[in-house]
Amino acid sequence: MEHLPVEVIGNILSRLGAARDVMIASATCRKWREACRKHLHTLSFNPNDWSVYRDLTTSRLEILITQTIFQISGLQGLSILMDDADEFSASTVIAWLMYTRETLRQLFYNVRTTPNVNILEICGRQKLETLDLAHNSITGVEPNFQRFPCLKSLSLSYISISALDLSLLLSACPKIEKFKLVNPEIAMSDAQVTVELSSPTLKSIYVEAISLDKFILEADSIEYLHLKDCALELFELIGKGTLKHFKIDDVSVIHLDIGETVENLEIVDISNFTIIWPKFYQMISRSSKLRRLRLWDVVFDDEDEIVDLETIAVCFPQLSHLSLSYDLRDGVLHYGLQGSSHLESVIVLELGWSVINDLFSHWVEGMLKRCPSLKKLVIHGLVSEAKTDEECQVLASFTSAMIELMRRYSHVQPHFKYE
Repeated sequence: MEHLPVEVIGNILSRLGAARDVMIASATCRKWREACRKHLHTLSFNPNDWSVYRDLTTSRLEILITQTIFQISGLQGLSILMDDADEFSASTVIAWLMYTRETLRQLFYNVRTTPNVNILEICGRQKLETLDLAHNSITGVEPNFQRFPCLKSLSLSYISISALDLSLLLSACPKIEKFKLVNPEIAMSDAQVTVELSSPTLKSIYVEAISLDKFILEADSIEYLHLKDCALELFELIGKGTLKHFKIDDVSVIHLDIGETVENLEIVDISNFTIIWPKFYQMISRSSKLRRLRLWDVVFDDEDEIVDLETIAVCFPQLSHLSLSYDLRDGVLHYGLQGSSHLESVIVLELGWSVINDLFSHWVEGMLKRCPSLKKLVIHGLVSEAKTDEECQVLASFTSAMIELMRRYSHVQPHFKYE
């Protein structure tokens, strides 16, 4: 070990991440202490790494973090996640950031301070590439002054910010590729809550727990769009047909528009969502490159609507992974077995139920017949703790049916996942 270059030791210590582990390791010898002081790239303060942080007073924490940071030069990654702690002194936190800002590439910051610390003002116009902020307040964004010329990834969680400042902040990041927005407190001047974001470089966006009247996103390079646990009257994506991965989970939206050109869509994942099938189908029907389609716990606006396999087989010839949850209402199976076209490219099939009955095994059999290239079958089931004799009988019949079915489809690998 003594023959290792000090720079290599610095890389090894950087992979530890957790500040306590780094300090203990650096006490090995003089060479390791030098590596820690001059060649350490990454440092993290997180109660999940060391629970004692939670037992220390705020002033003791401030001293501990200050002593550690100030003995290291050239930090590129700094993570301070102290959500459980009381409010820190703003002057102390500003000193940490001022000391490290010129070399920082990544900053993960979740610290409450009195008064609020303006991260944008301190870290703007530097070399930051990743910025992850939580439980903070952002006001008065000035794109010309608070500019992030190198920032590629921005994450805002539980942030208080106005719709205008959010738009300006995104425009202040000319190279941004990834944006994450979780449960923000959007301050608005008028009654209608509207957010308009625009970025020519943005490739991935994740939005969770947001309630708005209108959300308009203009992104010419967008490839990944994920909406989760949101309530929106209108969501509109304005782009140039670059979207590849579209995911919706537990979203309420009256008007959804992901653009006219969706030919490059490869993955569509819809769950816990109410859809008007003809309109939704029209939106994705031109996606001939679709490889994965997931419709899970989907509620149809019209109870008589049926999504038949014929439609899926004809429109998505490259589909290789299909996931459908079984929904039988008033004798109508929403994923019907009409038609004769096969899903020639499907090699993974996931099927599930929320309420099982005797028809489920027949549906599974029908699906297997339509997938001649199938290699893997995954059955998802919801099983209640208290079961009646009838429910036990249904499960027993299903088990017997699956055993018999798998004998006939011995080339298919079965998996069962119950909740």
